[in-house]
Amino acid sequence: MRLLRTAIGAAVIVALAFALNPSPEKHRERIKAAISERSLLAKTLGVGALTAFVSNYTSLGVASYTTVNGRALSIGALGYVYVRDPQD
Repeated sequence: MRLLRTAIGAAVIVALAFALNPSPEKHRERIKAAISERSLLAKTLGVGALTAFVSNYTSLGVASYTTVNGRALSIGALGYVYVRDPQD
């Protein structure tokens, strides 16, 4: 019985991860916002919008990420998107 509950719980978590995987639009919105927050000049010049436009989205089913020039820029899972600092 305990094994069955554990299996059902794991199945629910995996199903939620698939359902809440951030879309390409969610990644792009978060990239624009993060870059704008970090620099007023970048916000004024629209660097965030340009960066979001050229990013490549990849979905792994339960998680997703975007890359620019081969480097991961944003990572998303369970409805949340984290944007890395480009200097890292």
